[in-house]
Amino acid sequence: MGFRFTPKESSFYELFATSARHLVDGAHELTNLLGVEYSERAAVAARMRDIEHAADESTHAIMRKVNSSFITPFDREDIYGLASNLDDCMDLMEAAADLIVLYRIDDLPDGISAQVEVLARMAELTAEAMPRLRAMRDLSEYWIEINRLENQADQAYRRLLADLFNNGADAITVLKLKEVIDELEAAADAFETVAHTVESIAVKES
Repeated sequence: MGFRFTPKESSFYELFATSARHLVDGAHELTNLLGVEYSERAAVAARMRDIEHAADESTHAIMRKVNSSFITPFDREDIYGLASNLDDCMDLMEAAADLIVLYRIDDLPDGISAQVEVLARMAELTAEAMPRLRAMRDLSEYWIEINRLENQADQAYRRLLADLFNNGADAITVLKLKEVIDELEAAADAFETVAHTVESIAVKES
């Protein structure tokens, strides 16, 4: 029987799982934002901010754990990178929700729901993948599907841009909506970055 002489700190896996669950909660509220009345949007955006603050605290907890741990489950730089990338996903979703409220956008294009639907699925897959970091197995399907979804998000983004510039809306409205859909597209890119980070970690640890 082999013995591990340098036991690895396992609580990192729970911290990453908690961080990813915030993404699911954030995507849920972002989806809610699209379905509520205009007057209810500020309350949803406020809940998004609360989730974003909780996600920040999860990120800080991971950083503190890394700084206080002699042994880590994988490279410290990878832990920092994964924690930061997960945080980026939440920040970008929250920013999109905040802009919708701050810019007082009344009617949102139908295509935005396609972007948010992809983000919600990405968040679910990411939350499902984080616990599997412990064994570093059964992760390839995760990053392959995230890459596919990011391509889908790109297509939705391009269609939205085309519709936005072709529908004759006034310039101010176009600028406001473009900033929102840019944030949503950036969030999809951030989820893909998380998947690439996980892939890199898995390859190193295999």
